[in-house]
Amino acid sequence: MGLQFEVREEAPRDHDRWRGPSTRAATAEGAASEGAPRRLAVRPVIRAGSGSYVKANVTWGSFTHQVNRLALDPAHHRWFAQFAALHRATRPPHVVPETDWLTLDDFLSPLLWQLLAEARRLGIALVSSAKAGTVQVSGCASVSFDARQRSGDLRLTPLVSFTETSADSGGGAGRGDHGDDEEDDAHHPAQHAGAIGDHGIYSYDLTSAKRPRIVLAPSAHPLSTEEQRALGRPAITVPAADTGQFFEEYYPALRRGILLASADGSVALPTVPPPTLVLTARFLADDVLTLDWEWAGLRDPTSELRIAESAREQLDSALRRFPAAAALEIDADAPPVTLDGVTAAAFAEKALPALDALPDVRVDVIGPRPAYRELIGHPDISITHVETLKRDWFDLGIVVNIGGYRVPFGPLFKALAKGRTRLLMVDKTYLSLEHPAFDRLRELLEESTALDEWDTGLRVSRHQAVRFAEFDDTADESPDTLAWRQAVRAAQQLARATDAPVPPTPVPATVSATLRPYQKAGFDWLAFLYGNRLGGVLADDMGLGKTLQTLALIAHAREHPAEGGAGAAAVGEPVTTTDARAGATAHPPPFLVVAPTSVVGTWQAEAARFTPGLVVRAVTTTQGSTARLAEVAAGADIVVTSYALFRLDAAHYRALDWAGLVLDEAQFVKNHLSKAHEAARELDVPFRLAITGTPLENNLLELWALLDIVAPGLFPSARLFAEKFQRPIERGIDPRALATLRQRIRPVLLRRTKDAVAPELPAKQEQVLPVELSPAHRHLYDTVLQRERQKLFGLLDDLDRNRFIVFRSLTLLRMLSLDASLIDDAHSSIPSSKLDVLVEQLGEVIGEGHRSLVFSQFTSYLAKVAARLDAEGIAYEYLDGSTRQRPEVVQRFREGTAPVFLISLKAGGFGLTLTEADYVYLLDPWWNPASESQAIDRTHRIGQEHPVNVYRLVATDTVEEKVMALKEHKAELFDAVLDDDALFAGALTADDLRALLG
Repeated sequence: MGLQFEVREEAPRDHDRWRGPSTRAATAEGAASEGAPRRLAVRPVIRAGSGSYVKANVTWGSFTHQVNRLALDPAHHRWFAQFAALHRATRPPHVVPETDWLTLDDFLSPLLWQLLAEARRLGIALVSSAKAGTVQVSGCASVSFDARQRSGDLRLTPLVSFTETSADSGGGAGRGDHGDDEEDDAHHPAQHAGAIGDHGIYSYDLTSAKRPRIVLAPSAHPLSTEEQRALGRPAITVPAADTGQFFEEYYPALRRGILLASADGSVALPTVPPPTLVLTARFLADDVLTLDWEWAGLRDPTSELRIAESAREQLDSALRRFPAAAALEIDADAPPVTLDGVTAAAFAEKALPALDALPDVRVDVIGPRPAYRELIGHPDISITHVETLKRDWFDLGIVVNIGGYRVPFGPLFKALAKGRTRLLMVDKTYLSLEHPAFDRLRELLEESTALDEWDTGLRVSRHQAVRFAEFDDTADESPDTLAWRQAVRAAQQLARATDAPVPPTPVPATVSATLRPYQKAGFDWLAFLYGNRLGGVLADDMGLGKTLQTLALIAHAREHPAEGGAGAAAVGEPVTTTDARAGATAHPPPFLVVAPTSVVGTWQAEAARFTPGLVVRAVTTTQGSTARLAEVAAGADIVVTSYALFRLDAAHYRALDWAGLVLDEAQFVKNHLSKAHEAARELDVPFRLAITGTPLENNLLELWALLDIVAPGLFPSARLFAEKFQRPIERGIDPRALATLRQRIRPVLLRRTKDAVAPELPAKQEQVLPVELSPAHRHLYDTVLQRERQKLFGLLDDLDRNRFIVFRSLTLLRMLSLDASLIDDAHSSIPSSKLDVLVEQLGEVIGEGHRSLVFSQFTSYLAKVAARLDAEGIAYEYLDGSTRQRPEVVQRFREGTAPVFLISLKAGGFGLTLTEADYVYLLDPWWNPASESQAIDRTHRIGQEHPVNVYRLVATDTVEEKVMALKEHKAELFDAVLDDDALFAGALTADDLRALLG
């Protein structure tokens, strides 16, 4: 097979030739007389026996069906099929093809040149339809204008140049059949040429003076609009009178898109200046700067790209330490950009001079330009202090000096407190706050007092003073005064525990209970801590009598006040003490017990039961003044209040003397940034005790928060603790970190499990009950899941900022796993499969005489369970956060006959003893294993005589199954630090949430 080339032109139409385009072979005479548009066309031909190539009834539409009849070469046949397919795929939609010919003018794919090279290798001839004509594929083609001066006129002649490469110089079918070699770099009139897409050029010669010849080649670069317009055009003559206008108005645009030269040197072609990038910088009040980019002069995409890239490099170099400013786009078509504060200052000082120095960039400044100046260098930080008359407090002043410039601390503090990374001062001086010297200063400020206290200077309490020991390597001048150093050493010594065995302590006769061996050991440990003015964490498993051990300690403290500095004698024996803050009293200061609201009454009841000689008073409302709180505390041995009231009246509690602080369910202060934690941390007491069965739930910083209260100085600050312990343990970087942590907390944390110290407890069986959703419920769940996935996956990259939205969506999916009507009443017709399974289970266990606790985190679902039990005729008791008569409801279940107790997980997760029940149903699992364990241990505790059966109802193929897997993953955290040496995963992360949605 061969590929035949022919220059064709449109033929006149008549009424009989209406079907598609009509073309004919172009002739030299036709071009001269009619000026018809010409195109280069190709078609398949077959080599005859004589060696010539003939059409043989082969067309682009039929050759694929004649491979056998004509005995076509299979390789040639495949080549022509690829050629036709590629042309058809890239042909402009408005071009209607002919049957016989394909035009190369609309062959838009540059893969054409690879096909032609392949044709040479396969032996496919490139032939001309003209007698003795030749076809040549050259190496490269270009278009230019030749400018010449003739009699004052300017003549511009478009030319096409073809340059052969070494690969093109040889013969072969790929070059066509031609007998005479043409000169390399030959110039052809562009009037007899055309464009192949925007990637190639062809030229033809149809005159009879020499053999007809067609030359084609790829262009060196994509053809510009000016280059394509020059092809097929005759020479242009500019009259002498108009040459000035031509060079001023038309020449720059023409020069931008096509090469112009004067071969004979008769025309001196001027140089066209590149465009100028103009930046208009408007300085406004309050350190606001607006930036507006535009181009001046002749627009030239190539030059503009070069200039913009140069300007971009200058911005990146000048503003490498200011990413917010360096990220600005250089776009003349975009609206003005506004900068303010430090970003505006950095751009004005660093970027504007750098841009103005570029040759093709101009900076126009509007408005007065402030004299911004960046402070660069190592911050020299010094601390000064003056001990005040107030007890245990110091006034501290911090001075920051950078290169002889003293930074005012007021603005510096506010910037650090607000988390800013740059500071701009009123004198237009600015500095970076990302220097490591500011890190510990920032930490100290975060843990100090509020903004308004800086009017009289920063004040740090004795318990915070230990943090300054870490601050020494940051402050270049830390004052070495005796009072400050002694306070630090004392805080550190009081936080250290000894390895000496705990001596036994007699249980006070006023304790009306027989302590079990492990409870007696716990009391001995508490008495040892109290006697040495050390705090601790009593972290016994739920249900092992932590309240009884603590009450025994308080009774002991009343009998031996000198040990802990409480200043009291035996229980009931009045001792007069004097308090500088509260005035004279006739009774030693009481212990302050802070507990969840629902447990305040429990403390009163337990104290009356086990230590009836102690005077216990409960604070159930805000007191409003120190005097009113002092009236409540007067004559009391124990004052019990809730975390909420303690936080609200923190200042009044700090104004009184206390023998000690007891934090029950101390996980309420596990967030070291919370107000409740701050109130407990800053209460000035000689003894602190945290009581909790879950000293950590999600991450090690929760354990650090408790120890920061009871043993300040035992560990470094939160940041350093995370650096030295949390991250190495969570990521498995340093195995020694876990061993060091366990060794350090062992003296101040006591934990015993029920399995270890209460083997008499009956067995506890836990089981997961999978629940299949109904078809309608499944369809709705899958639909909502896909919607929430699409919404959340983009938000998980910034979990801290989007945490509320993410957890809201997860809560929606959890509620939907329970009951479709919980998210919309319109779905009330969809039954709750989980509720059906629960009722079936309860029917069986009630029939066998058992009693059950049913927990859910969603009170709205508990209400639906209650309605269903009403319909089934099953008696029950109900408890949630809105229940007013909580003790009465609990007592009614314990003494009554109702077989079911519906309890919200939050309201009933602690402070209850319900050993009358031996079945527990958890309707909705959550990833915090401590919450579920506390719920289960309402019944699996001392006093239980029957095996306890726990059932978790989990909807299959929902987020609940993933929650169960994650809960087991998180449970390893607790075990690793407190129970064994297994490594654990960290807190709830974005990856954990992705797994829940996956």
